[in-house]
Amino acid sequence: MAQSARPLQVITRLVDGSICAYDLAADVGGVLSPAMICRPSAEDDVVNHTVPADLQRAYYTTLNAVVCVTADGTEVWRSAFEPQSDQQFGHRPSCVLSLDGLVVWVYRPDAMAGRNRPDQWVALDAGTGAVMAQADLETVGHGGQQLLHQAGDQVFLDVGEGQDGSVIYRASVAEDRMDLIRYPWSDRCLIDLSPDGRQFMTVDHDQTGMAIHTYPDGDMTFTLSVDAFGHDPDEVYVEWSGGYLDQDTVIVTLAGETEDEQEWFRHYRVDVRSGQVQAAFDAHAENPYDIQPLGDGSWLTADQSGHPIRWTGS
Repeated sequence: MAQSARPLQVITRLVDGSICAYDLAADVGGVLSPAMICRPSAEDDVVNHTVPADLQRAYYTTLNAVVCVTADGTEVWRSAFEPQSDQQFGHRPSCVLSLDGLVVWVYRPDAMAGRNRPDQWVALDAGTGAVMAQADLETVGHGGQQLLHQAGDQVFLDVGEGQDGSVIYRASVAEDRMDLIRYPWSDRCLIDLSPDGRQFMTVDHDQTGMAIHTYPDGDMTFTLSVDAFGHDPDEVYVEWSGGYLDQDTVIVTLAGETEDEQEWFRHYRVDVRSGQVQAAFDAHAENPYDIQPLGDGSWLTADQSGHPIRWTGS
């Protein structure tokens, strides 16, 4: 049976110390105006953040806790990472809210934080902060990107281990336990999930190429190396950025240096049905990572103020 995609509704940015939420369901372009602005607790240094579709609360991580606040900044609950870490760098906890708004998924890089335990992936009750399920991970990560599977209750986690590579997990909550799957690679970085949830895109950790995989098993449908884009693989590399512009098109980012050592980058369209490189793509981006494809033909870059700009067309 065909899976139906659920489009991303709300995205967040940290602007001038406030968590700003933007409603993508509104058919607008240009610089987006926040539908909600939430000021975190005064003593908190926000690392990562997420907001439900109803814009009634905000959730964020610091180096030592995950916190839930109301839209006006009133603290609802706080779940501390014990023991408190005295390491200021090298570990960045992340959070994401499930599609139904009931579960906060938290990646805890506890090993790098000096907590003398493995990294943790924890599912918290969004209403109370109570632990619903958790799992020890076989990683020593600096940070983790979490992506929601748009056609189900699965969540992906890409743990970045620095020079040691990158590990990709997939999980869901079943009653009081976490059903956890680790993909059999340590050298692929998760970039994006397709709008219908049937595929995902990775870039290898050495940045020599990209791949499209089937969901859920992870089988590669095709790969493209740097030379497929008309560049010298000894001089040009694939950035860990891009993603699904729409169901049939991914954006791939290549970068390198000119002869006088000036850095450059370029985005390309790739047809995921044929595996063919199409053409260079002008994303109006300021840097290789200043692009977030939304899967509906539009994408985001950042304004100088920090607010997102929504683009359509080529």
